[in-house]
Amino acid sequence: MVWGTGPSRPRRAGRPGADDDDGGFEQLARGRPSATEDDGNDAGEVYTRTSDRRSHRGAGRSNASTATATTDPSASADPSDATAPAPRRGPSLKARAVGFLSRREYARPELARKLAAYAEADDDLEKVLDDLEREGWLSTERYAQSLVHRRAERQGTARIVQELRAKGVTEAQVGELQQDLRATEYQRARVVWEKRYGERPADRAAYAKQARFLAGRGFAHDVIRRILGESDDE
Repeated sequence: MVWGTGPSRPRRAGRPGADDDDGGFEQLARGRPSATEDDGNDAGEVYTRTSDRRSHRGAGRSNASTATATTDPSASADPSDATAPAPRRGPSLKARAVGFLSRREYARPELARKLAAYAEADDDLEKVLDDLEREGWLSTERYAQSLVHRRAERQGTARIVQELRAKGVTEAQVGELQQDLRATEYQRARVVWEKRYGERPADRAAYAKQARFLAGRGFAHDVIRRILGESDDE
């Protein structure tokens, strides 16, 4: 018996040659014969590449995703619906004003600036302020007196008057309060100075430091000279 001379093994379908390496080719899968093939032609079973089948399955999933996105009702929403006016959110303008005034006093101009951020097109801000004054909720005079009461123990007349004007208090009210503050300017400045220093300055540098402190609090220069230049037994 001669080795290697026997009958050769039949090739598997799709194998190009007996000496080729199987690892370099894709697997072949059975498929349906083409419709164009002759029914009488005995061509055997038809094979297709597995990679082709995978690509067809991927295309099918992509088409399904596209169909889902097309039928999404949110994609066909009418953008003109967003232009409709939104209803008011939160309390009314007057309710907000009453809430602010229940916490502390306000001058009319100050409250108007605060409410302007919440006013809508159909709101009459001036009418709201008039109603609040008529009902006793809003009083600029009461606000001015409250501010003076809070600031008088720590600040001088000039600084308090500046704040009153910035808040919109009328000049007539500012003038009356200014006279009352000036009448007690020295006593108030003396209390503030004693809490911070309590001793006369020993030199010019200490004098300048204490003078700057009192001036920064808004006390008048003549009052500062009286405090820093007087002796202890005066």
